[in-house]
Amino acid sequence: MNDTSPRYDATALTRYAAGLLQRAGLAEPLADTVADTLVQGDLLGHDTHGLALLAGYLKELEGGRMTRDGAPLVVSDRPAAVLWDGQRLPGPWLVHQGLDLLVPRARELGTASLVIRRSHHIACLAVYLLRALEEDMLLVLACSDPNTASVAPFGGTRAVFTPNPLALGFPLGNGGVMVDISASITTNGMSNRKHKAGERFDEEWLIDAQGRPSRDPAVLFANPPGTLLPVGGLSHGHKGYGFALLVEALTAGLAGHGRADAPEGWGATVHLTLHDLSAFGGKAAFLRQMDHLAEQCRTNPPADAGRPVRMPGERGLQRRAEQRAGGVRLHPSIAPSLQEAEQRYGLRLADALR
Repeated sequence: MNDTSPRYDATALTRYAAGLLQRAGLAEPLADTVADTLVQGDLLGHDTHGLALLAGYLKELEGGRMTRDGAPLVVSDRPAAVLWDGQRLPGPWLVHQGLDLLVPRARELGTASLVIRRSHHIACLAVYLLRALEEDMLLVLACSDPNTASVAPFGGTRAVFTPNPLALGFPLGNGGVMVDISASITTNGMSNRKHKAGERFDEEWLIDAQGRPSRDPAVLFANPPGTLLPVGGLSHGHKGYGFALLVEALTAGLAGHGRADAPEGWGATVHLTLHDLSAFGGKAAFLRQMDHLAEQCRTNPPADAGRPVRMPGERGLQRRAEQRAGGVRLHPSIAPSLQEAEQRYGLRLADALR
């Protein structure tokens, strides 16, 4: 993308995406939530996990692999700990429903957790962190997909894990912190995009099936396939390996459903925990500590004078504000990916241009 890339109106994009999802069979309230979540991902700059996912979601709906309507099944419900079976409903809708459930419980109890098994894909984790900033809470969110694998354990060559993202969000006196990271150095979404474009990574972030380091995402599609490297890479990948196991325990372990079970298709197992700041040292005390740290980070002498230190999520929040006002720039691969669906359903992305 560059300064000449077209800009789209965020509200019109959301309406367009919701329209496609509804025409593919998704119930209107669910479609609205999913569409908004995808567009919010692009607003924040997470362009592999925004509308880049829409074509795939439509195919899942059309193929009957994403549930079109209904509600999660409550498997277990204690005041501060809940387990849902998502029944393969859309992940973004399930996560927002889960946050709606947890907010009042965290207000009352101080902390509340929800685990969701058998969710469909949940899109961009950073989007949900906005809720923590709005509610003056600390949110921990983790996700794994037990139905596939692309990351080998440290020292191994056969995939066991997915990138297993972990996200953390909390408010500051001005803005907030939004950490959205994965246990692998890069993601499946970025690898797929580069593979389709015939591009390589700048560094050796993958290994082939023999364990040889590679910059080429094509190794993931070889037979036998290679894998993504865990965070820490070839020398310190035990860190990402431990990170991946943490996410598996929070998701599949607590859900009682994961890689030991038969795969069902593209999906997710999800963990959410909300902490109410007022239930511990209090909001003022929390902000005093975290604002102090934020100031120490932002004023830290940069290694590169042209790249000052930022807080995680700071640029995403700035980009979100800029794009809501001036229009959203979409990755060039998104429009072509939606052409077939537009022909089937009679909607045009071009109608959302500013």
